Amino acid sequence: MMTAMRTPERNARTGLGRSFFVGTPRLFSSLLPILLVVAGLLLMPAALTAQRTERPALAISGYVIDAELDPATHHLSAKTVVTFTAPETLEVANFGFHPALKITKITDESGKLLNGERTADGSIRVTPPAPFVRGQAVHWTFEYEGTITGNEDGPVEGLKLAAIQEPISYLLYPARWFPTVGYLTDRFTAEMHIRVPQGMRVFASGGLGASKPVTLANGKKGDQYDFNWTKPGFPGTVIAGRYVNPVSAGPGNVKVYLTVTHQASANQLAQTAAKEYDFFTDSFGALETSHLNVVELPDDTLPAVWAPELAAILGSRVGDKSGIRLLANTIAHQWWGSEVSPRTLNDAWITNGMSRYGELMYVEDQNGKSAMQSAIQDISAGALAYDTIPLSSAGRLSPFSPEFQSMTLEKGAMVFHMLRWELGDKAFLATLKGALSQYTDSSMRTQDFIKVAESQSQEQLTAFFAQWTDGTGAPQFTDKYAVYRLGNNKGFRTIGEIQQDLDLFRMPVELRVETDGKTVNQKIDVVGTDTQYVVDTFGRPRHISIDPQGWLLKSTPDQQVRIAILKGQQLVAQGDLPGALVQYQKALEANSQSSLANYRIGELLFAQRNYQASVNSYRDALRGDDEPRWTEVWSHIQIGKIFDLTGQRDRAVNEYRLAVQTNDNTQGAVNEARQYLQKPYTRPEAE
Repeated sequence: MMTAMRTPERNARTGLGRSFFVGTPRLFSSLLPILLVVAGLLLMPAALTAQRTERPALAISGYVIDAELDPATHHLSAKTVVTFTAPETLEVANFGFHPALKITKITDESGKLLNGERTADGSIRVTPPAPFVRGQAVHWTFEYEGTITGNEDGPVEGLKLAAIQEPISYLLYPARWFPTVGYLTDRFTAEMHIRVPQGMRVFASGGLGASKPVTLANGKKGDQYDFNWTKPGFPGTVIAGRYVNPVSAGPGNVKVYLTVTHQASANQLAQTAAKEYDFFTDSFGALETSHLNVVELPDDTLPAVWAPELAAILGSRVGDKSGIRLLANTIAHQWWGSEVSPRTLNDAWITNGMSRYGELMYVEDQNGKSAMQSAIQDISAGALAYDTIPLSSAGRLSPFSPEFQSMTLEKGAMVFHMLRWELGDKAFLATLKGALSQYTDSSMRTQDFIKVAESQSQEQLTAFFAQWTDGTGAPQFTDKYAVYRLGNNKGFRTIGEIQQDLDLFRMPVELRVETDGKTVNQKIDVVGTDTQYVVDTFGRPRHISIDPQGWLLKSTPDQQVRIAILKGQQLVAQGDLPGALVQYQKALEANSQSSLANYRIGELLFAQRNYQASVNSYRDALRGDDEPRWTEVWSHIQIGKIFDLTGQRDRAVNEYRLAVQTNDNTQGAVNEARQYLQKPYTRPEAE
């Protein structure tokens, strides 16, 4: 029988960041705390506490889950059969479990009652009736129930991972709503039978939405949805809601399910999802299953989640252009996360980084190389923000820390970007397809990926991965050169030296020489701190640039500004406004003309109702370097809001008109300005 269970300690406050938001205007929206988590928390299954890199003693291979959801009472009742193996030396079995759920009974395969207790960290400790036998499968049955509104203490403080409610209920894999071990790294199968009230649809892995009528525990009529995901993976997410009929585009294998509130966006979302799915299929190869359900999440939870055959994003993002990248990242996890997973958290950069880079590849495919280069600037800032330990040692960090997220997602994406430059597109795509093919339904180590890359490219990549996965830092390039005129009208010769500060650095670097005539691009193999080069051109060189297309992760003054602003945004998300202001001031110290830094200071002061200081900062943003361009239109809008709040309607109208005149509709700026031209801005009561 279960002994008394202690209340679990709450985990440390999370503070995840996503460098993409350095370049977006609205920081103080109601969704910011969860938007800044999107970097990896629930675009992938993630460990719920800081973990060591070794694998857990238990190895769970499969589940059979029978569960009933009652949104009217927020109640969950479930019976779960867990199949696992354990070493004979293991005296106590530990399972992660949601703190709001109460276990009523645990039995072994013979029906014998087992003793279990809650530990201080919220896990369940169960004492086996007899020593485990190595390699022999064990089947334990857990029966449990509880109320989950999402407001209870969950596995991670501040994050709503599960809620049984109307119109959408969700039980996310990281919520530990069934006994778990080895998040992100240990793969399992799952047969699930989920009962819900009539009118609700249920989505999970291994089912196409078929249901059968049942009678629920409260005597009312309901439906049971059956799922069976038979491949080792991460099929532990269940979403149930009152969705309208699905919408699809193309061959119909990708279906979109939205509530009536957002159904107007269904067609566009279906077209986007189908295009993204097809793009990734071309880039990575076909999945084992061609079915994908894109499902709306309520706005009280995380921006996006994935599971096999399932991609879900917030309802507020389905009609927003920024949701295109969010959905691309989520769908990319069908390959990088679902089909292949990291062996340990030290290897998480492979799936985290490639899902992020897959998102950028789609941006490039749809909008061109300039859009990719713009996105890479933000990704690079995130990659360098917390580059304190090697990627190969990331497992020593908490998976919810900004350090782990920036390293595995942003630096991981940059590793793939640089590998593409090193190998060329053909060998790069062959490497991705080769890795997915060779390790389908299994986990992968960094060394495994390196072997695949070397096999596909026929190149020796020890130096590359030693630099970027086993090292820290990024080169800061300088160029010294002299130009000489060649005789007999043969043009000019430039003799120079590329210098950088990493002694072990070795990588090809593009050198661009712009002349009076033809521009010359040349690859230079940079080795060590000083590398000489010679370039002959017919026209006189006018400008020489190193890595002009942004293929390399490198340290620049501009990146220092972006890094400081990124850290400031993360501190704002954690509620540390004084700390955020310090970071923004650091950005201004690096670039006193930074429009972005001044804009961020302005909105921070606006949130504190310090209107005069806020206006001053927005004015400074307008007088700055105009980078990024959207700071102009949004500064005018924000100044207009302040004039409205201080009773100066004529001045507010003038600012809104200036905003409209920019013709910059970034995130609906012009539309919003026109709205305030018709009706003055008023501050929401919640603020």
